[in-house]
Amino acid sequence: MNYHQYHPIDVVNGPGTRCTLFVSGCVHQCRGCYNQSTWRLDSGLPFTLALENQIIADLQDTAIPRQGLSLSGGDPLHPQNLSAVKRLVQRINCECPGKDIWLWTGYCLNELSLEQWKIVGEISVLIDGRFIQELRDPSLIWRGSSNQDIHVLR
Repeated sequence: MNYHQYHPIDVVNGPGTRCTLFVSGCVHQCRGCYNQSTWRLDSGLPFTLALENQIIADLQDTAIPRQGLSLSGGDPLHPQNLSAVKRLVQRINCECPGKDIWLWTGYCLNELSLEQWKIVGEISVLIDGRFIQELRDPSLIWRGSSNQDIHVLR
């Protein structure tokens, strides 16, 4: 998996102070997407064990308490991202008790594969659905267009 940005402190992509990882790769390529640079799987930088360890350390840091991790992109549920994303969310659930995980995807719930569902079963909140420019609504919190749904999973 590749990633474009990692923000160890973020107050925009989900509630509270969080860590946010923007991964590479998106099959949806929605017209009007604000993050087109993340569409290609080979764009960005390799997601390494060192960065994974840094995310865990940042989530465990008591000097700057974080509520959890936000995964965006690109699309964390892109088929080629599944292995790395699954490993990361499982580590967070094991090593960072009480931290929530938010994930944004262009897939809708009814489109998810079994492997994607295995990740969804490990997260707290899923924001699903492609961005549709004609349904864009700047007044919405944590989503760009009115067709996108926020699913609180745990």
